[in-house]
Amino acid sequence: MLNYDKHLREPMDMPDPGFPIKVHTQRFDRAGVVTFPHHWHEHLEFLFIESGEAVFECGRTPFQVRAGDLIAVNSNELHYGISASNDLLYYAIIADTSLLHSAASDSAETKFIAPIQQNRLLFSNHVSGDQHISDCALTIIRELERRELGYELAVKAELYRLLALLLRRHGVTELSQAEQTRRIQTIERFAPVLLHIDTHYQEPIFVEGLAALAGLSRFHFSRLFKELTGHTVSEYVNAVRLDRADYMLRHTQLTVSEIAAATGFNDIYYFSRTFKKHKQRTPSSVRGF
Repeated sequence: MLNYDKHLREPMDMPDPGFPIKVHTQRFDRAGVVTFPHHWHEHLEFLFIESGEAVFECGRTPFQVRAGDLIAVNSNELHYGISASNDLLYYAIIADTSLLHSAASDSAETKFIAPIQQNRLLFSNHVSGDQHISDCALTIIRELERRELGYELAVKAELYRLLALLLRRHGVTELSQAEQTRRIQTIERFAPVLLHIDTHYQEPIFVEGLAALAGLSRFHFSRLFKELTGHTVSEYVNAVRLDRADYMLRHTQLTVSEIAAATGFNDIYYFSRTFKKHKQRTPSSVRGF
């Protein structure tokens, strides 16, 4: 069950701190279900789609993904997911960048590993139709599941191979130190804003109040908010409210009118129209699914 009140910067415990990488299997049997709310973390994450379809958003860009696709989520990158089919199965490979570190200051360390750890080397988010990438991701998943003798060597080797394939075949963006500093500062500045929306979505939310939380003028706040999330404030707030409403429709016995009121919609007709526009189905049809 999703916990909608957790902080957007997700804590990431590792089952083995001495080998900080893990894999989660995620299954969803309904379209339109939020697979994970907006959040970010310092770890690298790779989402490999085994079956079904979903929409995963990285930064401000949504990607329609299907079986065989891989999403690379860079460190400190805001991301969000929603299922788009009734048979979604994907794996989340989560790795602490310290796993990549080498004690020797060789060219691999200085040219690639250090910039990845410093979050200055950003991978392209969406990989589709690349069998080499798929095979590499599946090998990491199977090794972490089976944990046979020497799996640590196999996983680390495949992780390096995955990074090399992403770099060679799908390109990277290299940020300057100044660009990376600005990126982190923007995320940190907006953390209380996004957290406020996530925890007060049922209340009236005004741009002026959010801008004050970020210590910005309304104009600069609105511009940076759109740059960070890809949405206007009203679009983002509505998306959060609709996701909560969708969850409540599926997991509570509240009426549609009660759910509309509980998620910040004072007008049941506006709620129904907005829900259908964004979810491609009526609230009552979700309740009866």
